[in-house]
Amino acid sequence: MRFDYHGHATFSLYTDSGQRLLFDPYFGNNPKFDGTYEDVGHVDFVLTSHGHFDHFEDAIPVLKSTGATLIATVEIVSFAKTQGVEKIHGMNIGGAHEFPFGRVKLTPALHGGQVEGDESGKFTTAPCGFLLNVDGRRVYYSGDTALITDMQLLRGKVDVAILPIGDNFTMGPDDAAMAVDFIRPKHVIPVHYNTWPLIAQDPKEFAKKVGKNAEVVVVQPGSSWEF
Repeated sequence: MRFDYHGHATFSLYTDSGQRLLFDPYFGNNPKFDGTYEDVGHVDFVLTSHGHFDHFEDAIPVLKSTGATLIATVEIVSFAKTQGVEKIHGMNIGGAHEFPFGRVKLTPALHGGQVEGDESGKFTTAPCGFLLNVDGRRVYYSGDTALITDMQLLRGKVDVAILPIGDNFTMGPDDAAMAVDFIRPKHVIPVHYNTWPLIAQDPKEFAKKVGKNAEVVVVQPGSSWEF
């Protein structure tokens, strides 16, 4: 499996069979991405944790241009349907489903729920994270969230955790390190930091806080990591 980091909280996972899962598409206005959604290439599934602009802004264009299937909460996929997206799969927190690439379960996250582009306000939704079991690997992407005690339920069930460390809008390094202590994954990848000065962080300092609880893998925007 390969992790491609596109900057901020946008990344791709490539399965052993070559399927591409794209998370929280944010390209055109992403200071850490050089290009637009048109440069994304082939995508099979788009997974969106919540509707804020920096996680959802390019989801609709990507879905329309690639024909990918959207996996998100019922409210987000309902909104996407009103925008002409045809392939959708709505879920709710706590629910799981077997997809062609593996199993996905929606996990709780504590954050805002506004959906970018929804002028009516009726599609506001609870944010979520994703717990995936793909090719024998267990990957947890928390999405934007505060530290929550529910994370303790994931202990021993995660190989790779992808967590925000930027602070202000999400967990900062201290709380993210505590999340690692709750979960005890083998590896942790920090995201959602250094996009703007307001969320500037040093991932090496985060690694020191994590200590021996996990291997911190720092992936620079535009780079990849295979596991």
